[in-house]
Amino acid sequence: MDVELAAVAEADKPVLANLLQLYQYDFSEIRELDLTPHGTFTYRYLDAYFTEPGREAYFVTVDGTLAGFALLRSDVDDDGSWNIAEFFVVRRHRHRGVARRTARLLFAHHPGEWTLSFDRNNAPAAALWRSVVTEAATSGITETERPPPIAGTRLRFTV
Repeated sequence: MDVELAAVAEADKPVLANLLQLYQYDFSEIRELDLTPHGTFTYRYLDAYFTEPGREAYFVTVDGTLAGFALLRSDVDDDGSWNIAEFFVVRRHRHRGVARRTARLLFAHHPGEWTLSFDRNNAPAAALWRSVVTEAATSGITETERPPPIAGTRLRFTV
């Protein structure tokens, strides 16, 4: 199985927007997201990944087939760290090591300080990220709790 990252070009923004709908659909039961009157979910940061420095969008492919995306931000904490802002693998490719391989590829793009957060109501994500970070981190892992409205856990580590 060949897992690769491809930078999302602005011309492919509609494809990323479609994947964000699937991502938010998955999250709708965890975060109680509602549909707009048009039957879609709203993701207000999409354009920022094509207009703001320090943001990167990647498609995830498996054997050349689109399988998800990852959105990164730098300097979230004004300390030069990178942050996995959003991360999605379509259901067909879950539980096959795709997310783990994708995370390693992302970390290899930007060695150094990283942060990522996961919703405490998302048990599969909690298990995945704790495992991936434990394998990848070259220093201690700091874990802090985020308050509502999106209560969750934040991991800080170095790769």
